[in-house]
Amino acid sequence: MTVSVSAVIPVFNEEPNLAGLEAELSAALAGLKRPCEVIWVDDGSTDGSFARLRQFALKPGQRALRLAKNYGQTAALAAGIAAAQGEWIVTLDADGQNDPEDIARLLAAAAAGPDVVSGWRRDRRDAFFTRILPSRAANAVISAVTGVRLHDFGCTLKVYRASLLKAADLYGEMHRFLPAILAYAGASVTELEVNHRPRRAGLSKYGLLRTFKVVLDLLTVKFMGDFITKPIYLFGGLSFALLASSGAMAGYTLYNKLYNGVFVKDQPLFLLAIFFALVAVQFAALGLLAEVLIRTYHSSSRRPPYTVAEEAGPVRP
Repeated sequence: MTVSVSAVIPVFNEEPNLAGLEAELSAALAGLKRPCEVIWVDDGSTDGSFARLRQFALKPGQRALRLAKNYGQTAALAAGIAAAQGEWIVTLDADGQNDPEDIARLLAAAAAGPDVVSGWRRDRRDAFFTRILPSRAANAVISAVTGVRLHDFGCTLKVYRASLLKAADLYGEMHRFLPAILAYAGASVTELEVNHRPRRAGLSKYGLLRTFKVVLDLLTVKFMGDFITKPIYLFGGLSFALLASSGAMAGYTLYNKLYNGVFVKDQPLFLLAIFFALVAVQFAALGLLAEVLIRTYHSSSRRPPYTVAEEAGPVRP
């Protein structure tokens, strides 16, 4: 029987929350009236989480994976996504704050055409200054930089078209940027309000340090999305900007020498012009090296720099 929906849940030291979540999730998926599977991924838990997941795996339609150590949420999601067999993949947290009852609404929204339906925890049940405020700032920055306008990139409860999600490269802590990464590949993304509940037990695995990680990861996502096939545009653009600035400063230095009698040795701006020119040359060289590396990567991996969204007509042999 072909699986329609795969639910992927990364787990890290959430043993007290698992029994309640499993009961709610099983009921929610049964209500969908379509073939479903649940994939639990234990991300190196040190409590009794995997023992509990072993019990779940005895039930039909449920599987449990245990990673060798704590690799992080992105790696755990990647392992679950690779194992998923459904046409649609649903991801949610194991802490019980995501409501499994929202899965049906997200899938209904996806049936209307979008490739990604992202949950929006509008009424979020977390501490304001340590969780909500940094999250709002991060979401605003991510939306502005990537052009994908979402209120809540950090909400794990999302529905993805499996064919697109499986083609995405996940590493580091890129899971929060998945809607933007898939949008760069041509996916359509929408957002839907979801219920958010207080944590029942255990401690949150998130902190303010993640805000700084988001900024660093965002630079990577922006580069990989906009310049991965044409890095010379980025480095060449910076090079031209620095050369123009260098020329302007050098011209101003010459103007002061000829018309105001100010010697070059008395104008520190000339040294800055030289510095900008040297950095411009380095950026140009870096852009050319990046172009060579990108072309070598695509040639060796034989991965095309595009994604086919749909195909019609007879299949060619």
